[in-house]
Amino acid sequence: MFGQLLASLTDGLLLGFVYGLAAMGLSLIWGVMTVINLAHGPVIAMGMFGSYFLFIQAGVNPYLALLPVASLGLVAGFLIYGTAVHWVIDAPHLSSLLATFAVNMIIIGLGTAAFTTSPHNIDYPLGALRAGDWFSVSYTRLIAAVAAVAITAGLYLFLYFTRPGKAIRAVANNRMAAELMGIPSAYILALSFGIGTMLAALAGGLIATFFPFTILSGGPYELKSFVICVLGGLGNPLGALVGGLLLGGLEGIIPTIMPVSWVPVVEFGLFVLVLLVRPTGLFGAK
Repeated sequence: MFGQLLASLTDGLLLGFVYGLAAMGLSLIWGVMTVINLAHGPVIAMGMFGSYFLFIQAGVNPYLALLPVASLGLVAGFLIYGTAVHWVIDAPHLSSLLATFAVNMIIIGLGTAAFTTSPHNIDYPLGALRAGDWFSVSYTRLIAAVAAVAITAGLYLFLYFTRPGKAIRAVANNRMAAELMGIPSAYILALSFGIGTMLAALAGGLIATFFPFTILSGGPYELKSFVICVLGGLGNPLGALVGGLLLGGLEGIIPTIMPVSWVPVVEFGLFVLVLLVRPTGLFGAK
């Protein structure tokens, strides 16, 4: 029993790193421009298909494929921001919700027409790390967790030690004051949105290495990202990683003590509880 619990918890925590990476993009976009990006799920699915086609058509290693997937995610973010978000950035929140929801439906519609809703998968087995007969960890999940931590570290270094990163933090703190200091907020907002979608695409590329997927697969991860952002604190990308670990740990432990159908019940129950007790999340600003 203990071995099963430890293996399930380890699997859940490793998956939690990737959940945190997916939520980080959503949290960054909200923190900088207070926009809830409802196109987050389809962008995750785009990352899945980007890695899939690079692997199937070009024979690119799915982990090396993350580099072009990141570039495509960044460009997609610029396009979505320029065509849908920029025009409603100062409008009431409902306007940005509707704008990103429209992008969500467009991507899903085009993806369904192009790829259908049949499941796809990246068949790239790497085996498992084993300790006796009671403990094993998939190398694909282990590599995905390490990649998620490395990307998070890269984001931290970018935000705190580069001029564009410091400009993003300045705009997030006070856009009007940043503009008075000469920071071009329009470009910084576009960059922030692009980085947010790039993180979502990268998370999709990692998830595709161990789960089958369709164009609709991003939806559940978008919902998990909302839960994680509330746990870690909206607008705190590093808090999103901790929130992802909490959610992943829950998903690992719950099936060992109760039916798996209870997983979303517990997750969203926790979501409501945190909203009631600490609306700013564990690491949100007071």
